[in-house]
Amino acid sequence: MSGAGSPKIEVEHLHLHYGAFHALKDVSISFRERRITALIGPSGCGKSTLLRCLNRMNDLVGGVRVEGRVLLDGADVYDRRTDVEALRRKVGMVFQRPNPFPLSVYDNVAYGLRVHGRPGRALLDEVVERALRAVDLWDVLKDRLDEMALDLSGEQQQRLCIARVVAVEPEVLLMDEPCSALDPIATLKVEELMRALVSRYTIVIVTHNMQQAARVSTETGYMLLGELVEHGPTERIFTAPSDPRTEDYLSGRFG
Repeated sequence: MSGAGSPKIEVEHLHLHYGAFHALKDVSISFRERRITALIGPSGCGKSTLLRCLNRMNDLVGGVRVEGRVLLDGADVYDRRTDVEALRRKVGMVFQRPNPFPLSVYDNVAYGLRVHGRPGRALLDEVVERALRAVDLWDVLKDRLDEMALDLSGEQQQRLCIARVVAVEPEVLLMDEPCSALDPIATLKVEELMRALVSRYTIVIVTHNMQQAARVSTETGYMLLGELVEHGPTERIFTAPSDPRTEDYLSGRFG
């Protein structure tokens, strides 16, 4: 396994078409091991599309054509021999709005393990506790594991969805605007969770919230019209961007 700070995912000359629409244009970027990388840019710029390329979620959309390479630990995820189900266990996705299943707290966290096998109750108990501890929900929910997940607060639901991903022991967490449906206090709590999880996972987050990108990420990529305009250390991107289009966006003159 690569060490902290070395490339975990490398995107090389990636193009993506939705039918005739050229959504990603020659994108090359590296996402480093156990770091948080933020993708920012105006709506429709391609940042969520890029995120979904990393675990081939775009395969689920009709008419998609992908060119270029996405390397996970050096192996091309678009190789025809890739086990896509195994890829998505390794590269988990947290969506824009909390999407717990209409099941109990326990069954939500255990869901992935049951899909991928028939683990015994003792193993499930261990994994559920470990995953809920990882998202700082165990002490709150350990006596409420049989309650419906849909009865939790929005912030707790999003933490639970992260626990559901963590339970299958991924190596990468993809987060597509994970705080957009949360209030400011809940947002800060999820940001604290990201900072705690990055010691174990490589995290890529799409966000419209530039303050959030500045608070939580080590590196930032700015996208515009399907192109990656620039990518680098977050502090440099926000204080001394090298491309005037980035500066225009960050200053509010565009986007």
